[in-house]
Amino acid sequence: MDTMRAARLHVPSRTLSVEDVPKPVPGPGQVRVKVEAAGVCLSDVHLIDGTLSPLYLEGETVTLGHEVAGTVDAAGEGVAGWEPGERVVLQAGESRNGTTYTRGVDYDGGWAEYALATATTLVRLPDAIPFNQAAIIPDAVSTPWAAITGTGDVRPGEAVGVWGVGGLGAHGVQLLRAIGAYPVVAVDPAPAARERALAFGADAAFDAADPELRARLLALIGGTGLAAAFDFAGVPAVREQALTVLGPKGRLVLVGLTAHPLTVADGTLFSYLQQQIRGHYGSDEHHVPQLVALAGGGRLDFSRSVSGVLPLEQAAEAVRRTETKEGDPVRLVLRP
Repeated sequence: MDTMRAARLHVPSRTLSVEDVPKPVPGPGQVRVKVEAAGVCLSDVHLIDGTLSPLYLEGETVTLGHEVAGTVDAAGEGVAGWEPGERVVLQAGESRNGTTYTRGVDYDGGWAEYALATATTLVRLPDAIPFNQAAIIPDAVSTPWAAITGTGDVRPGEAVGVWGVGGLGAHGVQLLRAIGAYPVVAVDPAPAARERALAFGADAAFDAADPELRARLLALIGGTGLAAAFDFAGVPAVREQALTVLGPKGRLVLVGLTAHPLTVADGTLFSYLQQQIRGHYGSDEHHVPQLVALAGGGRLDFSRSVSGVLPLEQAAEAVRRTETKEGDPVRLVLRP
């Protein structure tokens, strides 16, 4: 067959449709991957609702999906080292002349039967990791991993807080525990999210609306404040709340995205305590192989992260559930 099914977003009208399109042909340096699983991210929702827009897309339509796992199907000219049938997970994007292009945003992604990838963006996938779990490693896991180990520079034994325990925040809790942060405190207004935080390894979970939150949190960690706080929600009130419980030289890491301003209520105290606010976005190319190795070696388990698997034809339904949080999903996965 020379055609395949793909979930395509017409950007000007923000219309998502699953349709027949030509099966892509790998060019020089490219590999065609038979998609086995593709994650559904809140960023996909924001692309559809107009909150986000592609910066570098050529044309008006793009196949969504930046979290992709599958098998090598065919290789283009000049590609060596990849054989048909090899299991792979794809990086969520690539650098082109110093500019980051995101798969499924700036060029066609993996909500399709097949996807093209530059050979350098393929990561070998051990048999021990199911495709459904592998697909979400780029972004859902790699973004908090990079925020924690890179931008946040968290060290074992440091007290840390996670605000927002959705797809990114839940993995943030899991990964913070894995690297030895202690205690790991989660903050979320939703009871189900707080329960999930505890299941993923948080030492305590607090309601963001609790007027005694600051006192309770400081009592738990000994009164000195957090070494690092992570905003996975992208909400100004969350960021301002997190600042009130940072300790001396504490780092507030902004992972969730928002266009709204952040207010530092007491700039003098902020400077006196030598606190920092650090912006974070995505992950670097070495983070996905690290996580694949850790999961393949049994150090990390993402079996709880896949809340449901839907056929590609139900892409719109997966988007709706992600947007409305129906069933409180960590990550939904599409399977062509």
